[in-house]
Amino acid sequence: MSTEPAAARPASTILLLRDAAAAAEIEVFMMVRNRQIEFASGALVFPGGSVDADDRAIIERPELYRETPGDDPETLSFRIAAIRETFEESGILLARPRGADALISAERAGEIEASHRAALCAGEASFAEIVAGHDLVLALDQLVPYARWVTPVPLPKRFDTWFFLAEAPPEQLGCHDGHESTDSIWLSPREALVGADDGRFKLPFPTTRNLVRLGQQPSVAAALEEARQRPVVTVMPELTKQPNGKVQLRIPAAAGYDGELFEVTSPV
Repeated sequence: MSTEPAAARPASTILLLRDAAAAAEIEVFMMVRNRQIEFASGALVFPGGSVDADDRAIIERPELYRETPGDDPETLSFRIAAIRETFEESGILLARPRGADALISAERAGEIEASHRAALCAGEASFAEIVAGHDLVLALDQLVPYARWVTPVPLPKRFDTWFFLAEAPPEQLGCHDGHESTDSIWLSPREALVGADDGRFKLPFPTTRNLVRLGQQPSVAAALEEARQRPVVTVMPELTKQPNGKVQLRIPAAAGYDGELFEVTSPV
Protein backbone atom coordinates (compact mmCIF):
# COMPACT_ATOMS: atom_id res chain seq x y z
CA MET A 1 0.00 0.00 0.00
CA SER A 2 1.38 3.41 -0.99
CA THR A 3 2.25 5.84 1.80
CA GLU A 4 2.66 8.77 -0.57
CA PRO A 5 0.35 11.71 0.26
CA ALA A 6 -2.39 12.51 -2.23
CA ALA A 7 -1.37 15.14 -4.76
CA ALA A 8 -2.88 18.59 -4.28
CA ARG A 9 -5.04 19.48 -7.28
CA PRO A 10 -4.56 23.08 -8.56
CA ALA A 11 -7.69 25.16 -7.98
CA SER A 12 -8.83 28.78 -7.94
CA THR A 13 -11.56 30.87 -6.36
CA ILE A 14 -12.64 34.49 -6.56
CA LEU A 15 -14.02 36.65 -3.79
CA LEU A 16 -16.32 38.92 -5.84
CA LEU A 17 -16.76 42.15 -3.89
CA ARG A 18 -19.10 45.12 -3.88
CA ASP A 19 -19.70 47.92 -1.39
CA ALA A 20 -22.83 47.49 0.73
CA ALA A 21 -25.52 50.05 -0.04
CA ALA A 22 -26.60 50.71 3.54
CA ALA A 23 -23.41 50.32 5.61
CA ALA A 24 -19.67 50.94 5.51
CA GLU A 25 -18.81 47.32 4.80
CA ILE A 26 -18.15 44.93 1.95
CA GLU A 27 -20.47 42.36 0.45
CA VAL A 28 -19.15 39.17 -1.14
CA PHE A 29 -20.89 36.72 -3.48
CA MET A 30 -21.23 33.23 -1.97
CA MET A 31 -23.00 29.99 -2.86
CA VAL A 32 -24.30 26.93 -1.03
CA ARG A 33 -22.77 23.76 -2.45
CA ASN A 34 -25.11 20.92 -3.36
CA ARG A 35 -25.43 18.44 -0.48
CA GLN A 36 -25.01 15.58 -2.97
CA ILE A 37 -21.45 16.69 -3.81
CA GLU A 38 -18.71 14.83 -1.97
CA PHE A 39 -16.39 17.74 -1.17
CA ALA A 40 -17.67 20.51 1.15
CA SER A 41 -21.28 19.42 0.64
CA GLY A 42 -23.78 21.98 1.91
CA ALA A 43 -21.05 24.54 2.65
CA LEU A 44 -21.28 28.27 1.95
CA VAL A 45 -18.32 29.01 -0.34
CA PHE A 46 -16.93 31.39 -2.93
CA PRO A 47 -17.24 30.40 -6.61
CA GLY A 48 -14.28 28.37 -7.85
CA GLY A 49 -12.91 24.99 -8.81
CA SER A 50 -10.06 23.01 -10.33
CA VAL A 51 -7.67 24.22 -13.02
CA ASP A 52 -8.21 22.12 -16.15
CA ALA A 53 -6.48 21.45 -19.47
CA ASP A 54 -8.62 24.00 -21.31
CA ASP A 55 -7.46 26.73 -18.91
CA ARG A 56 -3.83 25.88 -19.69
CA ALA A 57 -4.60 25.82 -23.43
CA ILE A 58 -5.84 29.43 -23.27
CA ILE A 59 -2.34 30.48 -22.18
CA GLU A 60 -1.23 29.68 -25.75
CA ARG A 61 -3.76 32.22 -27.06
CA PRO A 62 -2.61 35.54 -25.56
CA GLU A 63 -5.13 37.46 -27.64
CA LEU A 64 -7.81 36.08 -25.30
CA TYR A 65 -6.61 37.65 -22.05
CA ARG A 66 -5.08 40.73 -20.46
CA GLU A 67 -2.46 39.63 -17.97
CA THR A 68 -0.55 41.50 -15.29
CA PRO A 69 3.23 42.04 -15.31
CA GLY A 70 5.25 39.12 -13.96
CA ASP A 71 2.66 36.40 -14.59
CA ASP A 72 4.14 33.00 -15.43
CA PRO A 73 2.26 30.06 -16.99
CA GLU A 74 1.32 28.63 -13.59
CA THR A 75 -0.07 31.95 -12.36
CA LEU A 76 -1.94 32.47 -15.62
CA SER A 77 -3.59 29.07 -15.39
CA PHE A 78 -4.89 29.86 -11.89
CA ARG A 79 -6.24 33.24 -13.03
CA ILE A 80 -7.93 31.80 -16.13
CA ALA A 81 -9.49 28.98 -14.13
CA ALA A 82 -10.79 31.48 -11.57
CA ILE A 83 -12.64 33.48 -14.23
CA ARG A 84 -13.98 30.38 -16.02
CA GLU A 85 -15.17 28.73 -12.81
CA THR A 86 -16.79 31.96 -11.65
CA PHE A 87 -18.69 32.21 -14.94
CA GLU A 88 -19.78 28.57 -14.71
CA GLU A 89 -20.89 28.80 -11.09
CA SER A 90 -22.31 32.33 -10.93
CA GLY A 91 -22.81 33.58 -14.49
CA ILE A 92 -20.60 36.59 -13.71
CA LEU A 93 -18.06 37.19 -16.46
CA LEU A 94 -14.87 39.21 -15.93
CA ALA A 95 -14.06 40.15 -19.53
CA ARG A 96 -13.84 43.14 -21.84
CA PRO A 97 -14.88 43.70 -25.43
CA ARG A 98 -11.69 43.63 -27.49
CA GLY A 99 -10.03 47.05 -27.50
CA ALA A 100 -12.12 48.38 -24.59
CA ASP A 101 -11.00 49.32 -21.08
CA ALA A 102 -14.41 48.85 -19.44
CA LEU A 103 -15.77 45.41 -18.60
CA ILE A 104 -18.64 44.07 -20.70
CA SER A 105 -22.08 45.34 -19.78
CA ALA A 106 -24.38 43.32 -17.58
CA GLU A 107 -26.80 43.01 -20.52
CA ARG A 108 -24.18 41.47 -22.80
CA ALA A 109 -22.85 39.23 -20.05
CA GLY A 110 -26.41 38.01 -19.51
CA GLU A 111 -26.80 37.18 -23.18
CA ILE A 112 -23.55 35.18 -23.19
CA GLU A 113 -24.56 33.42 -19.98
CA ALA A 114 -27.95 32.46 -21.41
CA SER A 115 -26.38 31.14 -24.62
CA HIS A 116 -23.36 29.26 -23.31
CA ARG A 117 -23.25 28.70 -19.55
CA ALA A 118 -25.21 25.44 -19.46
CA ALA A 119 -23.19 23.92 -22.29
CA LEU A 120 -19.91 24.96 -20.68
CA CYS A 121 -20.93 23.43 -17.34
CA ALA A 122 -21.88 20.22 -19.14
CA GLY A 123 -18.51 20.00 -20.90
CA GLU A 124 -20.16 20.56 -24.27
CA ALA A 125 -18.51 23.92 -25.01
CA SER A 126 -15.03 25.39 -24.82
CA PHE A 127 -14.46 28.50 -22.73
CA ALA A 128 -11.76 29.63 -25.18
CA GLU A 129 -14.19 29.43 -28.09
CA ILE A 130 -16.91 31.27 -26.15
CA VAL A 131 -14.47 34.09 -25.39
CA ALA A 132 -13.11 34.18 -28.96
CA GLY A 133 -16.55 33.87 -30.54
CA HIS A 134 -17.75 36.99 -28.74
CA ASP A 135 -14.49 38.88 -29.39
CA LEU A 136 -13.72 39.23 -25.69
CA VAL A 137 -10.55 39.53 -23.64
CA LEU A 138 -10.45 37.94 -20.19
CA ALA A 139 -9.78 40.57 -17.52
CA LEU A 140 -7.09 38.66 -15.64
CA ASP A 141 -5.68 42.00 -14.51
CA GLN A 142 -8.81 42.56 -12.37
CA LEU A 143 -7.80 39.68 -10.07
CA VAL A 144 -5.71 40.58 -7.02
CA PRO A 145 -3.96 37.61 -5.32
CA TYR A 146 -5.29 37.32 -1.77
CA ALA A 147 -4.35 33.94 -0.32
CA ARG A 148 -3.09 30.46 -1.14
CA TRP A 149 -4.26 27.46 0.87
CA VAL A 150 -3.13 23.85 0.48
CA THR A 151 -5.15 21.03 2.05
CA PRO A 152 -3.23 19.28 4.87
CA VAL A 153 -1.20 16.22 3.80
CA PRO A 154 -3.07 13.53 5.78
CA LEU A 155 -6.35 14.18 3.96
CA PRO A 156 -7.26 12.01 0.96
CA LYS A 157 -8.68 14.80 -1.23
CA ARG A 158 -6.34 17.76 -1.48
CA PHE A 159 -6.33 21.11 -3.30
CA ASP A 160 -3.75 23.82 -3.89
CA THR A 161 -6.08 26.82 -4.10
CA TRP A 162 -5.38 30.43 -5.01
CA PHE A 163 -7.90 32.96 -3.66
CA PHE A 164 -8.27 36.18 -5.66
CA LEU A 165 -10.16 39.40 -4.92
CA ALA A 166 -12.05 41.18 -7.69
CA GLU A 167 -14.55 44.00 -7.72
CA ALA A 168 -17.80 42.63 -9.12
CA PRO A 169 -18.71 44.03 -12.56
CA PRO A 170 -21.46 46.66 -12.19
CA GLU A 171 -24.98 45.20 -12.27
CA GLN A 172 -23.83 41.61 -12.80
CA LEU A 173 -25.69 40.12 -9.84
CA GLY A 174 -24.84 36.42 -10.28
CA CYS A 175 -26.91 33.30 -9.67
CA HIS A 176 -26.10 29.71 -8.66
CA ASP A 177 -26.20 27.01 -11.34
CA GLY A 178 -28.70 24.72 -9.58
CA HIS A 179 -26.36 21.73 -9.88
CA GLU A 180 -23.05 22.20 -8.06
CA SER A 181 -24.66 24.93 -5.97
CA THR A 182 -28.26 25.22 -4.84
CA ASP A 183 -28.44 28.79 -3.53
CA SER A 184 -26.49 32.03 -3.77
CA ILE A 185 -26.36 35.27 -1.83
CA TRP A 186 -24.57 38.59 -1.50
CA LEU A 187 -23.71 39.20 2.14
CA SER A 188 -21.11 40.88 4.30
CA PRO A 189 -18.33 38.88 5.95
CA ARG A 190 -19.94 39.83 9.28
CA GLU A 191 -23.29 38.33 8.22
CA ALA A 192 -21.64 35.14 6.98
CA LEU A 193 -19.72 34.66 10.22
CA VAL A 194 -22.78 35.35 12.39
CA GLY A 195 -24.70 32.83 10.27
CA ALA A 196 -22.01 30.23 10.88
CA ASP A 197 -22.13 30.87 14.63
CA ASP A 198 -25.90 30.41 14.84
CA GLY A 199 -25.95 27.34 12.59
CA ARG A 200 -27.51 28.84 9.46
CA PHE A 201 -24.33 28.44 7.41
CA LYS A 202 -21.60 25.82 7.20
CA LEU A 203 -18.25 27.47 6.51
CA PRO A 204 -15.04 25.58 5.63
CA PHE A 205 -12.05 26.60 7.76
CA PRO A 206 -10.18 28.52 5.00
CA THR A 207 -13.40 30.33 4.06
CA THR A 208 -13.93 31.39 7.66
CA ARG A 209 -10.40 32.74 8.03
CA ASN A 210 -10.63 34.68 4.77
CA LEU A 211 -13.99 36.16 5.77
CA VAL A 212 -12.56 37.28 9.12
CA ARG A 213 -9.65 38.97 7.37
CA LEU A 214 -11.86 40.50 4.66
CA GLY A 215 -14.27 41.87 7.25
CA GLN A 216 -11.55 44.14 8.63
CA GLN A 217 -11.79 46.30 5.49
CA PRO A 218 -14.49 48.99 5.20
CA SER A 219 -14.68 49.11 1.40
CA VAL A 220 -13.79 47.27 -1.79
CA ALA A 221 -11.07 49.81 -2.56
CA ALA A 222 -9.49 49.29 0.87
CA ALA A 223 -9.63 45.50 0.55
CA LEU A 224 -7.99 45.55 -2.88
CA GLU A 225 -5.26 47.91 -1.71
CA GLU A 226 -4.52 45.82 1.39
CA ALA A 227 -4.23 42.71 -0.79
CA ARG A 228 -1.87 44.44 -3.22
CA GLN A 229 0.41 45.49 -0.37
CA ARG A 230 0.55 42.16 1.50
CA PRO A 231 2.65 39.29 0.08
CA VAL A 232 0.78 36.01 -0.20
CA VAL A 233 2.07 33.40 2.27
CA THR A 234 1.07 29.84 1.40
CA VAL A 235 -0.96 28.20 4.17
CA MET A 236 -0.89 24.42 4.61
CA PRO A 237 -2.32 23.84 8.09
CA GLU A 238 -0.48 21.45 10.38
CA LEU A 239 -3.09 19.04 11.70
CA THR A 240 -3.11 17.46 15.17
CA LYS A 241 -5.95 15.30 16.48
CA GLN A 242 -7.03 16.21 20.02
CA PRO A 243 -8.21 13.84 22.81
CA ASN A 244 -11.66 15.46 22.67
CA GLY A 245 -12.09 14.32 19.07
CA LYS A 246 -11.57 17.75 17.57
CA VAL A 247 -8.65 18.81 15.38
CA GLN A 248 -6.06 21.47 16.12
CA LEU A 249 -4.77 23.40 13.13
CA ARG A 250 -1.64 25.53 13.10
CA ILE A 251 -1.19 28.13 10.34
CA PRO A 252 1.69 30.58 9.74
CA ALA A 253 1.41 33.88 11.61
CA ALA A 254 2.98 35.58 8.58
CA ALA A 255 -0.10 34.75 6.51
CA GLY A 256 -1.91 37.60 8.26
CA TYR A 257 -4.92 35.85 9.77
CA ASP A 258 -6.45 36.11 13.22
CA GLY A 259 -4.13 33.73 15.02
CA GLU A 260 -1.96 30.64 14.60
CA LEU A 261 -3.76 27.86 16.51
CA PHE A 262 -7.39 26.90 15.96
CA GLU A 263 -9.49 24.00 17.26
CA VAL A 264 -12.10 22.82 14.76
CA THR A 265 -14.43 19.88 14.20
CA SER A 266 -13.31 19.52 10.56
CA PRO A 267 -10.06 20.65 8.90
CA VAL A 268 -11.75 21.58 5.58
